[in-house]
Amino acid sequence: MAQEKKKATGYDKYVNWKLLIIPVIIFAVIVLLPTPDGMKNVGMQYSVGPKVVTQFIAMELFGKKSADCEQWQVLTARMMEQNMRMGALSKDRFVKRDLKWAKKYKIPVDSANFQRSLQYIVDSVPTETYLSIMQEAFKLRTTGLNYDVLSDRDKANADDGAWNIKVSIALVVFVVFCFMTECMPLPGVAFCIGLILVFSGVVSRSQVAGLYWSDACWFIMGSLMFAAAFVKTGVDKRMCLMMFRKLAVPNVRWITLIFFIVISPLAAFISDHALAAMFLPIGMLLYQNSLTDEVPEDKELAKMLMIAIAMACNIGGPGAPSGGARNVIMMTYLSDMFGMDIGYAQWIAYCMPFVIVMIPCTWLVTNMVFKPRITSLAPAMRHLEGEIDKMGRWNKHQIWAMVIFVIMVFGWFTEKAFYNMGIYPIRLGIGVIAVGGAVAYLLAGVVNWRDYQEKVDWGVVWLYAGAIIFGRTLDKTGAAYWLAQSVIDMLAPLGMSEGIPLMLTSNGLTAVLTNLMADGPAAAAVGPITLNLASIVHPGTTFLPFMAMSTAVASSFAYCLIIGTPPNAIVYASGYLEPKDYVRIGIPMWFIANIVIVLLTAVYWCGIGFNDLPSF
Repeated sequence: MAQEKKKATGYDKYVNWKLLIIPVIIFAVIVLLPTPDGMKNVGMQYSVGPKVVTQFIAMELFGKKSADCEQWQVLTARMMEQNMRMGALSKDRFVKRDLKWAKKYKIPVDSANFQRSLQYIVDSVPTETYLSIMQEAFKLRTTGLNYDVLSDRDKANADDGAWNIKVSIALVVFVVFCFMTECMPLPGVAFCIGLILVFSGVVSRSQVAGLYWSDACWFIMGSLMFAAAFVKTGVDKRMCLMMFRKLAVPNVRWITLIFFIVISPLAAFISDHALAAMFLPIGMLLYQNSLTDEVPEDKELAKMLMIAIAMACNIGGPGAPSGGARNVIMMTYLSDMFGMDIGYAQWIAYCMPFVIVMIPCTWLVTNMVFKPRITSLAPAMRHLEGEIDKMGRWNKHQIWAMVIFVIMVFGWFTEKAFYNMGIYPIRLGIGVIAVGGAVAYLLAGVVNWRDYQEKVDWGVVWLYAGAIIFGRTLDKTGAAYWLAQSVIDMLAPLGMSEGIPLMLTSNGLTAVLTNLMADGPAAAAVGPITLNLASIVHPGTTFLPFMAMSTAVASSFAYCLIIGTPPNAIVYASGYLEPKDYVRIGIPMWFIANIVIVLLTAVYWCGIGFNDLPSF
């Protein structure tokens, strides 16, 4: 009973109005302040830019306005505009697009018009001409729009765009303050995000509900459900003992080191979501079986084990291109904008050393920050052995729990590759597979719904759902882009506009944004700005690929907030962590990670160079 009360404490709190009034007032002040010119310009880019660029491309290709074009011609212009927004400026990238890509970005399309559009670009638009049009379109969107010459309707749209950015920036202050202070229950903050966006007109009432859900949110829900099945059947005990029984001295320090050594390299190749979900019940079990009559509770031990799992997942992603969308995004930017390619093995050679260096660094900081009273987990191992002996052989429910789990893990590892190979007719996503596994546990009789209702922290599910809409808003409104542009413009006069200082600025900015939104959008927001700056100050040098890789790596530094990454949210569901615990470990790790990547660039990357490019 004491354990249950401890887990519910955060949700038992009422609103602390003395604290909550502070972010409410700051939010109101930001919204009421005059809109800065830079914010107006970015608002214009995001609200009016797509229409103006589409019109420009139609005139360049077909000599007429988009309203006068045939359907396939409008489709061509819209596809080129979408490619331009993604930094994909090359003709090769356009001809590799397919119907699935067009539908993903909500471009109305049918097979006949798509093929005609593709054929026209292939046959009638030379590579140099295509690139020139895209470069001019990019300049038009970023620097060529003039508010004063817009039509009244476009001015209204630009004003709406600037308003959306201002609300988003005010929302950043509100959300971060609430998360850091817990002045109201965190799931309540998640609902406030949607309410604020609807009341301020940033999204409509019909949009807001759909925005709360994503594949990542489904995954968190499904993973917490299968963790409940593992705990009920006792499979978590068997897995835990298999992992750690060979340790001569099962000290908490060595167990957390094993977490880092096992999880971090794997996170470079498979989903960090899946790894966090797999190890969560093991970490919880280790803690629960370590308690004694003399030490009935050791909060620091629980926090140390949970944080170690999350941090091990977070630091592993940069090691390989498959470690996260951010890596592929920056590789694509570099290829499409500057024609430089980074191979899969080449990426590993440059970035895996970061993971290797960060493993001992993160392990040491974790052990320095958290000071558990219980240091030896030998009693826990003996207790587990006794409980497993009582269980006897694997029973039917445990076997089903493992079979379904193995199928889920196989699905997580292969669903994207099998979809690309044509084996799966539709893209499943890891979230659908996780929820499918949770339903399979019900069908197999492993659990009933009461188990899910009582053992799943549904508040965490809604908390991460709120994080999804928060991150999407920063991305879609252009607020993240405005923040990135503003910070870099501000630091340029301070001598931070070239070389390692520019990289440090880029990395720091990316590392801040990625704590507020998903890593992919964070890299997507900062990447085009910093790569373009890099091409101006150090054109045609190793600085360009180094900037691409460092930006991708920095977008994994989401150590400070629960909403930073799915692993952060998953381990929060254990009930042992508070928001301030992420700050305790996150702030020192944020600085260490930024220092490590800059040192890695200056010493290791510059030492080996990049292909035949000259050094910067």
